[in-house]
Amino acid sequence: MRYGQLMDPVSFHTLIGTSRNHITWWQMAIRAVLIFFYGLIIIRFAGRRVFGKSAPIDIILGVLVGSNLSRALTGNAPFLPTLAATGGILLVYWLLAYGAIRFEIVSWIVKGRPVLLAREGRLDRERMQEMGVGERDLAEAMREAGITRFERIRKAYLERDGNISIIKK
Repeated sequence: MRYGQLMDPVSFHTLIGTSRNHITWWQMAIRAVLIFFYGLIIIRFAGRRVFGKSAPIDIILGVLVGSNLSRALTGNAPFLPTLAATGGILLVYWLLAYGAIRFEIVSWIVKGRPVLLAREGRLDRERMQEMGVGERDLAEAMREAGITRFERIRKAYLERDGNISIIKK
C-alpha cells in the first residue's frame, strides 16, 4: 500500500463491485454490512431525533440518507461518491440545526413555529382544519394532560414536532 492510500482501488472494487450489472451476491452482502455501519454512524452523529418526534428537517435527513445508502447498496450509484454525498447531506443538516439554534429565522424556516389551536376553552376550528387537527386529536391530548372538558383549556398548541400541548386553566 502506497503512502496516502487507504486501500488499493483494485482490491476495494473487487471487494464491493463496480456497478449494478457486475455485483455478485457476496459483494452486495459486503456493501450491505459497510452501509449498515456507515448509516449507523451517520444517524448516531445526526442525533436521536431523526426517527423520533421529527421536525421536517429530521424527516428530510432520514429520507435522503436512506435513499442515498440504498443506491450505494444496490450498485445504482458509485459506492464511495455516494457515501461522500451522504456525508455532505449530514453536514448541511448540522449547519441548519446549528443555525436554527442561533438564528430565529433559520429556526422558523427549518422547524416552523407552534400554532395556537385553542384559547380559554374556545377551539379555533378554522386553524385546526388548516393544520389537519380534529377534535379527536385534541381530545387525545386533553386526556394525556388530565383534562376532561374543553373549558379547562387555557391554551392548546400544535407544536413544531406535530404533538399537541395543552396548558390547563
